Amino acid sequence: MTRRTLLMATCIAAIAAPALADVNIYTTRQPELIQPVMDAFTEQTGIAVNMAFVDGGIVERLQAEGSRSPADLVMTVDIANLQQIVDAGVVQAVDSDILQAAIPADLRSPDNLWFGLTTRARIVYASRDRVADGEVTTYEDLADPRWQGRICTRSGTHDYNLALMSAVIAHLGEDGARDWAAGVRDNLARKPQGNDRAQVKAIWAGECDISLGNTYYMGQMLADPEQVEWANSVRIVFPEFEGGGTHVNVSGVALTQAAPNRDEAVQLMEFLVSPTAQAIYAETNSEYPVLAGAELSDLVASWGTFTADNVALSDLAEQRSTALRIMEEVDFDGE
Repeated sequence: MTRRTLLMATCIAAIAAPALADVNIYTTRQPELIQPVMDAFTEQTGIAVNMAFVDGGIVERLQAEGSRSPADLVMTVDIANLQQIVDAGVVQAVDSDILQAAIPADLRSPDNLWFGLTTRARIVYASRDRVADGEVTTYEDLADPRWQGRICTRSGTHDYNLALMSAVIAHLGEDGARDWAAGVRDNLARKPQGNDRAQVKAIWAGECDISLGNTYYMGQMLADPEQVEWANSVRIVFPEFEGGGTHVNVSGVALTQAAPNRDEAVQLMEFLVSPTAQAIYAETNSEYPVLAGAELSDLVASWGTFTADNVALSDLAEQRSTALRIMEEVDFDGE
């Protein structure tokens, strides 16, 4: 083959080979939390991933952009947020055998419009010094007067607490949930404030004895030299509902209606539930994988096991407005 022929063949091959498109993501999660798994995807496939952190108004942004949106995927946390993007009509279904095989049915949309990637339990952080083993075992316990002046929590209208409240409604009914919310309110040591880690700090400082929080915050605190002492002052307790299990929520992903790079985006979605990606999630974010058999990090495994509640996440999303109304009716935040 002459040099000219070789050059022509190389040019033809270059033209014939399709260029790899980037995948563009709008995310309400801090990009650094999910960057390691995106880097692994790029290393494996050569497809770059661009993330835009959207702290509020993600639905409105997608609606305003319409078919011109550059976003292929939306990544967010909490079932209510996932359901919101579905209800807004800004995402499309994905028919993928890989996603359906990897993700349990209760952790994905029945219409294949959103898919859970990780789970987290909403648990009790309990003082190692002032709370005995077995002193709190159920969510119902939190409304017992024996905890008066001993509970700290973030705002009752935060997504995480509204999801828990939705589970309370599912188990106790609306009237029972209202009584529960009022009981927990009466047991608060201080006005709801701060994030989940701020509650653990308050336990360490002696302001309260127990708090509500997501499991992965323990991992975040232990990774921060300034917060290790807070983390070591508490232990994780997995309360259950009477007749149920421990409340869990999800982080998830959905394919946008516009999705200019649909094939590459679906490829990324499928990668995110692979053993490789699920192990990275577990190790770097202290979250629980959705993929059965995926390896937990040593830290997460050390917290012990629990039985997840059996209320479907889609049912929790339907109760969110009621949960918010009840929290406001009982003036949980003391406004």
